[in-house]
Amino acid sequence: MGKVYLVGAGPGDIGLITVKGLQCLKKADVVIYDRLVNTEFLDYARKDAEVLYVGKESKNHSVPQDKINELILDKARQGKYVVRLKGGDPYVFGRGGEEAEYLCDNNVEFEVVPGITSAIGGLCYAGIPITHRNYASSFNIITGHLKNDKNIDIDWSTVAKDNGTLVFLMSIGNIKEIVKGLLSNGKDENTPIAFVSWASTYKQKKVISTLKEAVEIVERKEIQSPALFVVGEVVKLSDKLDFNIRKPLYKRTVIITRNRKQNGIFREKLEKLGARVVEVSTIDIKTNIDSEEHLIREVKLLKSSEVSKTAVENKKKAIAFTSCNAVGSFFEIIRSNRVDIREISDVDIFSIGRHTSSELEKYGIYNYIESDEYTGNGLANTINNYYKAKKDDLGYYYDNDYIGNIKREIEILYPCSNIATNNFESKLDDFIRVNRIEVYTNDIEPKYRDGLIDVLTSEDSPYITFSSSSAVKNTLNLLGNEYRDLLHKTKIISIGRQTSSTISENNLIVYREAKCPSIDSMIEAILEAENER
Repeated sequence: MGKVYLVGAGPGDIGLITVKGLQCLKKADVVIYDRLVNTEFLDYARKDAEVLYVGKESKNHSVPQDKINELILDKARQGKYVVRLKGGDPYVFGRGGEEAEYLCDNNVEFEVVPGITSAIGGLCYAGIPITHRNYASSFNIITGHLKNDKNIDIDWSTVAKDNGTLVFLMSIGNIKEIVKGLLSNGKDENTPIAFVSWASTYKQKKVISTLKEAVEIVERKEIQSPALFVVGEVVKLSDKLDFNIRKPLYKRTVIITRNRKQNGIFREKLEKLGARVVEVSTIDIKTNIDSEEHLIREVKLLKSSEVSKTAVENKKKAIAFTSCNAVGSFFEIIRSNRVDIREISDVDIFSIGRHTSSELEKYGIYNYIESDEYTGNGLANTINNYYKAKKDDLGYYYDNDYIGNIKREIEILYPCSNIATNNFESKLDDFIRVNRIEVYTNDIEPKYRDGLIDVLTSEDSPYITFSSSSAVKNTLNLLGNEYRDLLHKTKIISIGRQTSSTISENNLIVYREAKCPSIDSMIEAILEAENER
């Protein structure tokens, strides 16, 4: 017998799930999720996990509740680790109690992982505190409909007299009955109210009014399900406490096309600025296991670059990294093969720029030479100049540790991708030989195609960021000829000159180019563009 975790995913923002909830999701064999769950959570599930949608709307159940219960039970009986992922909190009008009862009755082990209910977290994101000493010392959370869609059975005389905050969930379909129940039992028609739909997500919409206008607002379709209906004096604080509208990228969509493993910090920084971030991993980066044997052999030979005191000729060896992906795959291979890092202790190490240098520092490499210009050509020039500075008039290299002049050939170990061009190699001087090893593959990630097309067709002038030429090419290949013209309606942000050149070569316009090749500089370019709007 397996085990079931009833996990609350929170109101929508993926940052609002609990640590334990996310841990459960990452371990699950089976994920069964609802309509109100942010589908970006599914990216955290294991690649081999079975993912099943059982979403429900009012009066439109794609899967009836009894069938959902049976499905959960069936997967548990198969010995699976099952996560039942539910919007908000499982026990706040989420039928989690019914599912837990069913599992208990069938002797299935389960745990409940609480989530942030939209009645509290969703209102918070709209600037509405559910309690406040000056306005409300209590709150009621009330369902807008009951089992089998019967008329809501509420003691209106008690509810209407409550001076605390009233929050109705799933209320749009019964808004007339709710407002009638409140007004006919003495609630002041001028009581402040708010509707908040798709709370804490990029689609969040808020409408502030009074109780007497509530029905009309819904009839005009200013607000749509799923929505919170909040009644009470705390609504007056909405404008003052709405922290999201003060963020510089609020309501702006930014598409990032980097490899998903590299998106974490980029996404986090953009979201802190209020942006809706859409990750479209056009690049599928995988370590090239076919190159392992070659790389390990060459790394073990690096120590032979030490100069013999009696040698007339000798090869000086170095390593050149032109991307952080190259760094990651290089060290993944040598670590998985248990190669001692000291094999490269006396080797010159070159980095194309700050981002790649930061990746090197993660592996304890600080003694590197960084290119002044963050391009393949710039790194080649840096390498050429570095070794030319050690060259005497006779074309020899002079090493003060030894007597006399020692003629050397420079050999650069160049870990790169399967699609890397030869631009870097072709710019190196003749006395520098390149040992190219393709340590990772860079392929198109097709599963993001539909999501990218949907964003490009539904959003008005979203930003799209390209941090490499391969990201540009892969995005175009992903869209195909049928949809590539959609990129003309975007604001393209390029990380640097080489990427901009690739963008222009494909008849696209660079809206802004980063002043230096880093994600921080790309974000600055977006902020500058926003300030000019």
